[in-house]
Amino acid sequence: MTRPHATPATPEADTTGDQASPHTPGRRPADGTTPGAGAAPAAARSGSVLAPALTPPAQLHRHLAERLDGAARAWLDQALDEAAAHPGTHGPISVWELRLAEAGRRCGPAHADAARVLVLHAAHADVDALTRVYHQGTADERRAVLHALPHLVPGPDALPLVEDALRTNDTRLLAAAVGPYAARHLDAHAWRHAVLKCLFTGVGLDHVADLDRRARGDGELARMLGDYAEERTAAGRTVPEDLHRVLALTESATATPAHGTDHPHGKES
Repeated sequence: MTRPHATPATPEADTTGDQASPHTPGRRPADGTTPGAGAAPAAARSGSVLAPALTPPAQLHRHLAERLDGAARAWLDQALDEAAAHPGTHGPISVWELRLAEAGRRCGPAHADAARVLVLHAAHADVDALTRVYHQGTADERRAVLHALPHLVPGPDALPLVEDALRTNDTRLLAAAVGPYAARHLDAHAWRHAVLKCLFTGVGLDHVADLDRRARGDGELARMLGDYAEERTAAGRTVPEDLHRVLALTESATATPAHGTDHPHGKES
């Protein structure tokens, strides 16, 4: 197909150091992945902020301990001790859930996501607890739940939370929703629509975990991208630069059969 002229999309504003913005060549994206890479290394970082979904909790804890001041570090240690001592659900709200609400004020916005993920991990939050926090919490707490999923839920049981986030237009929630848990468990149909949703809302595709592997050779995704580009061009609107990057992946000659199915592991559902 003839590719429309691309003009970079406008980044969404973000005041917490986790910007959901289009890819900028030469700069590491905010989710800690390397541009064009699938699963990022354990030490994935953006500047001095580690990506909570991609970093093992022990390393995340060490990273925060080195950067928080004394009061914040003491608060975090106490919050983690409380969560470990009283995991699960106790009464209408558990003590560790209260700590989730305090994390931004105690640790600062740059480290709040990581602190919340550590509290959820220390509490061994199961799918029921994560679902409750997600639906009853603030947008910040919902985002922390999505970041925590790869560390806490081995199977697809928490996919309804990802699917709910993908229905929103909150760009920071969308960026968290397309992390490694979604890459591992979303079927091909839902994953393709998640990619289109990112393009539509201006969320940079560097946030999409395992993008190279899942997009490579995907003819159906190529068709959807082409239709989207043509619609925007016909309406006199710009085409996100990220679109051509993904389109090039779909046209790769090293396609694998799994990308033509509707199951994340290459089996027809």
